Amino acid sequence: MIEWIEGREHLEEIQEKHKEFLILLFYADFSSASKRALDELEQFSKEDKQVPVYGIDVERVKGAHKSFGVETVPTTVALRDGKVVQRFEGVESAGFYARMFSGARPSVYKTAKGAVPRRVIVYSGPGCPACGTAKAYLRRQGVRFREVDIARDPQAAQRLVRRSGQMAVPQIDIDGQLIVGFDQAKIDRILAT
Repeated sequence: MIEWIEGREHLEEIQEKHKEFLILLFYADFSSASKRALDELEQFSKEDKQVPVYGIDVERVKGAHKSFGVETVPTTVALRDGKVVQRFEGVESAGFYARMFSGARPSVYKTAKGAVPRRVIVYSGPGCPACGTAKAYLRRQGVRFREVDIARDPQAAQRLVRRSGQMAVPQIDIDGQLIVGFDQAKIDRILAT
């Protein structure tokens, strides 16, 4: 069940409590699309109780949307360390939210040795076909991942360049091992270890 933010102080407390990952739905009761988005996020929240999901009624908590660059309702944002890492305007399905936000916890990848928990991060950029291919491949393999859009997170882009020496995307971090580009064989090899 989605919990509701009661005011600015409550929002700050929730952000501090869920620094690692947090989902916020910006909602308005006058919007039928908001009601549909709320239903879908509630369904997602019931199926994945580990991901914290909160609603903000923009009519009750005035001005909160501005600090996150939200201009329309419904808008769903994912925060990591207090920064927006994903933004979706409009209504999406519960399945869509599950695919997008599944990287909030480690993936369990099944190998010959049994189930192995994995931390996977996909660094991507806008208009990158190879990024879409890499993410689709990981989803087909049942690998949960967190996506970082380097166009929206310049600090992540700088860290990535320091690590790999390259600005190219996609770059995929699997338990600290970095793969530059979409290299299916290398992804499979690292996941299998």
